[in-house]
Amino acid sequence: MGKQITEMLKGTLEGIVLAILFVRPAYGYEITAWLRDQGFSDIAEGTVYALLVRIEKRGLVDVEKVPSEKGPPRKVYSLNAQGQEYLDEFWRTWSFLSERLEQLHEGGK
Repeated sequence: MGKQITEMLKGTLEGIVLAILFVRPAYGYEITAWLRDQGFSDIAEGTVYALLVRIEKRGLVDVEKVPSEKGPPRKVYSLNAQGQEYLDEFWRTWSFLSERLEQLHEGGK
């Protein structure tokens, strides 16, 4: 499962992170820790940070710098209206793919 899940995550991690931010604002380490708690143990922190930079540049999230007790301010990401539209499209696409794959898994029934 290891190599396949890595390849599948490449196409879905952006939607997963936006879905996390739909629930509540978060900073990079929180997102990585949550993913690891959910079983995505091979997720590298750098992967999540690079993704956050990309979605910030695309205007899908708002960013606020919040003081931290243990170092420099943290960048806290929250989903904005454009990100919400993108996430809605992600879920529509996911539902389409999921249904078709399930049909294939069941032998085309």
